[in-house]
Amino acid sequence: MNVKITGSGHYIPSLTITNKDFANHTFLNEDGSTFDYPNDVIAKKFTEITGIFERRYVEDNQNTSDIATIAAKKAIENAKVDPETLDYIIFAHNFGDVKKGAIQGDMLPSLASKVKYNLRIKNPKCVAYDMLFGCPGWLESVIQAQAFIKAGMAKKCLVIGAETLSRVIDPHDRDSMIYSDGAGATIIEATNEEGGILAHVSASYTYDEANFLYFGKSYNQANDPDVRYIKMYGRKIYEFALSTVPKAMKECLEIANIDISQVKKILIHQANEKMDEAIVKRFYKLYKKPFPDGVMPMSIHKLGNSSVATIPTLYTLIMNGEIANQSLNKGDIILFASVGAGMNINAIAYQV
Repeated sequence: MNVKITGSGHYIPSLTITNKDFANHTFLNEDGSTFDYPNDVIAKKFTEITGIFERRYVEDNQNTSDIATIAAKKAIENAKVDPETLDYIIFAHNFGDVKKGAIQGDMLPSLASKVKYNLRIKNPKCVAYDMLFGCPGWLESVIQAQAFIKAGMAKKCLVIGAETLSRVIDPHDRDSMIYSDGAGATIIEATNEEGGILAHVSASYTYDEANFLYFGKSYNQANDPDVRYIKMYGRKIYEFALSTVPKAMKECLEIANIDISQVKKILIHQANEKMDEAIVKRFYKLYKKPFPDGVMPMSIHKLGNSSVATIPTLYTLIMNGEIANQSLNKGDIILFASVGAGMNINAIAYQV
C-alpha cells in the first residue's frame, strides 16, 4: 500500500494588489521613525529581494474557512471522491478566521470543523482538526495523513492549507508587502499504485529560534500597542533557512534512497525568491552539483507568500498546466520543502 495525492484544488483570490498600490503607505522603522527614501525605492528594493510584483487579497466578505472550502470542493471533485468517505479533514492555518476590520482571530469552532460543515458532511467518523505549524503546516498535515493511513486508521484524508494574511499585517511595516491570501487542498489516499510519499523529515528549532516570527505591535506608535500583527526578523530567518533546510532536504532524499539526479522538481514554500533560490542552490552544493534550470517552479511573483497555501497551490497550478514551461508526469520524483514560524522545517520526497 502506498499513499498518494489523488486530487488537488486551489483558490486564488480575485483582488490583485501590485507594488504600486503601496505608494501611499506610510512605512516606518521599528522605532516609529520614517525612512530616508521614498516608497518607490522601498518597492524596488523589495522586488529585487523577494521577486514579488503583486499579490492577492480576499474580498471583504471572505474568510479563511470560506476560501478553504472552495479549494476543498475542487480537490474533492478532482479526486472524484465522495466527501462522506473522508476519514480526516486536517486544516493547516495560523491565524484562524479574521474578519475584515476585526482584531481577533476566530477558531471556535476549529476551521476544519467549519469546512466540514460547509461541505455538509454528515459522517461523524470524519474527524476534523486544525494544524498550527507555521508555513510548513500543509506539509506536516500531509505527513500526519500518511501516518493515519499507514497505521490503518484512515483510507482517505482531505488536507488543506489556507490563510488570509492580509488581515494580520501592519500597514506601516514594509515586510507586510510579502504576505498574501490563498488556499490549496489535496486528497491523500491509500492506493495500490506505485509511488506516492517515499520519505519525510520534520524538525522544530525553538531553543534560540522560536521567536524569529512573532506577533508584535504596529510600527506606528500612535496605534493601540495591544493590537498585534505578524512580525519577523528577516535576516535571522534567512540565515536559519540556509543552514537547516538544505540538510533536511538531503536527509529526506537519503531516507528515500533517491539520487539527486532523479529529482524532477523542487516545490519549496514560496517565502522569498532570493531565499528560496539560495536554499536550493545550497542543497545542490551539498551534492557538488550545479543548480539545474527549471527545477524550482515559482508562483511568488504574482501570488506573494500565502504561508501554508503556497505549496498546495503551486502543486495544483503545475498539475493543471497553469505555469509556463512546468509540468509533472506520472513517475516523476519531486521534493517538497518548507520553513516557517516555530521555527519549523520539513520535507517530503514524493513520486507522482
